[in-house]
Amino acid sequence: MAKATPATSALENVGIDFTLHEYVYDPNAERIGMQAAEALGIDAARLLKTLMAKAGTETVCVLVASDCEVNLKKLAAAAGVKGAAMLPPTDAERSTGYHVGGISPFGQKKRVRTFVSRAALDHATVLVNGGRRGLQIELAPADLLKATGAQPVDLI
Repeated sequence: MAKATPATSALENVGIDFTLHEYVYDPNAERIGMQAAEALGIDAARLLKTLMAKAGTETVCVLVASDCEVNLKKLAAAAGVKGAAMLPPTDAERSTGYHVGGISPFGQKKRVRTFVSRAALDHATVLVNGGRRGLQIELAPADLLKATGAQPVDLI
């Protein structure tokens, strides 16, 4: 079993069942989430990438399928603000306590409002980053919502 991370500890602390999947992380991959899905041999729609964004002045966490792009206008509308933009990598790392390529929606340094693509919840299980590069957590969408307090919205 992989070494514990703040993400796995956060899930264990609230009693959520999950399965860990390790893979060889490619730091040169053009699209990290797609590389993870391919390495694990799973449908890219089930592997959710964790993105950090600014919605107005608020830092938010965004979860969408690894083969999709976030519509920033829809994110802004969901957050009730005029505009949204992706956080620069250094700001995302500072806010979460994780390195880019290993950012998990669980166990972040600062708890932020989380949005998840409604379309991503149509699967029996989904995978999200486990808190380090090369580690994914598989869990039920209901448990993802419970652990993050994520708001399901149309983000694509």
